[in-house]
Amino acid sequence: MLERIRQFSPLDRSLTIFEAMTDASPSTAQAPADGKANIGVTGLAVMGSNIARNFARNGFTVALHNRSVAKTDALLDTHGDEGSFIRTESIAEFADALATPRCALIMVQAGSATDSVIDELASAFDEGDIIIDGGNALYTDTIRREKEMAERGIRFIGAGISGGEEGALEGPSIMPGGPASSYEVVGPILEKISAHVDGQPCCTHIGEDGSGHFVKMVHNGIEYSDMQLIGEAYHLLREVGGLEPAALAEVFREWNEGDLDSYLIEITSQVLAQVDERTGSPLVDVIVDQAGQKGTGRWTVKSALDLGVPVTGIAEAVFARALSSSLPQREAGKSLPSGATNVPLDTGDDFVEDVRKALYASKIIAYAQGFDQINAAKDEYGWDIHRGDLATIWRGGCIIRAKFLNRIVDAYEENPELRSLVEAPYFLSALTDCIDSWRRVVATAVHAGIPAPGFASSLAYYDALRTSRLPAALTQGLRDYFGAHTYRRTDAEGAFHTLWSGDRSEVEA
Repeated sequence: MLERIRQFSPLDRSLTIFEAMTDASPSTAQAPADGKANIGVTGLAVMGSNIARNFARNGFTVALHNRSVAKTDALLDTHGDEGSFIRTESIAEFADALATPRCALIMVQAGSATDSVIDELASAFDEGDIIIDGGNALYTDTIRREKEMAERGIRFIGAGISGGEEGALEGPSIMPGGPASSYEVVGPILEKISAHVDGQPCCTHIGEDGSGHFVKMVHNGIEYSDMQLIGEAYHLLREVGGLEPAALAEVFREWNEGDLDSYLIEITSQVLAQVDERTGSPLVDVIVDQAGQKGTGRWTVKSALDLGVPVTGIAEAVFARALSSSLPQREAGKSLPSGATNVPLDTGDDFVEDVRKALYASKIIAYAQGFDQINAAKDEYGWDIHRGDLATIWRGGCIIRAKFLNRIVDAYEENPELRSLVEAPYFLSALTDCIDSWRRVVATAVHAGIPAPGFASSLAYYDALRTSRLPAALTQGLRDYFGAHTYRRTDAEGAFHTLWSGDRSEVEA
């Protein structure tokens, strides 16, 4: 017998699960007629627990399952009064608690643990039921899983979920990928619990099979770049500008009132303002300077290499984290000469403004590269992804939420086929306004011996885009010389090879 904790609405219970999902709000959503759950959540660590509470707060009846029943009971003991929950102890009991077609959200560690839970659920589910993987899965795993589940008659959705613990509870950005027919069933409930901006849900159907997790992966890659650029701005303002953390907190607070208005800039101000209780020092000064990572940034860079898309800003951010944890190399590097020049540096308000503009320009490049990667994957995998939709759902709930994203929405609404985000009128104007400051900041970093790989690589990418003739012509000549890889000519069609070891005449390849 299922042990149930309920707070049912007195409304008519004749609605089907589909109708309940379509018109879900705290006042109208309810359990289906048979008293079962609208949706289930398995995996009740912090993210899973919070998203289960989010469902319940929005009026849905939620079946709960966790390998350790103690976590289920802990959630119910602490938050059981927030809505309607069904307690279960086994996968079979969990499946029995769900209305048909069954819909279950998996919130467990990516990898083999996810495969194990999927297999258990599929064995307990019937044809037409839906499994949603809400973890940070590698998109190629999602492609495989969707195919395997389809062969068993189970519908599978890979949903990227961004927003951290707070977003899971209050409203995340959700990026579901999978069959459109499956989204028709679960989309309304996911949209209901997502963040909303200007009345629009931060959730939409991304595309087929692994597209949702791919987009979430690139989102995380952009997040890496965003944080690296913020770190470089902080480092320059502190080491060159001489500003202490309390003063820097105020700088970032002011920046958050302008073009850089975003969640990450907002919390940067709060972190810099935090004083350590133990020492009385700024907290940032007692945190070890070794950045961790869980893999999504690396996945983004690996995928970009496979797709042939340059995501230099994201790559530098990933490498910067790796370098921060390369302790033997850093220890050896302490004896290296700086070579820093003692040129006079303007470190007043003008320098602060230059750094702000360099940060904004580099941020534009990071997003442009990320959207280029998504567009390349769209073509590679045949996904029906609309880039403007992504900017729309990233405006709220997710870690990279920012005022800036409204400008991206506008750009793709005006021209859905943009070759690059940088050619949109707003971003072209912004980069033009920032370029002088950007160059001064990178030059200052070089002269002062301050590492600024994000700023520098983003500027190099910008310069490469605007350069009419790149040294790749020489690269092709060298490749043809040592490997007969051929080259193309500017004045003729086809491929050519020079007989470098012979008379050096040219032949058609």
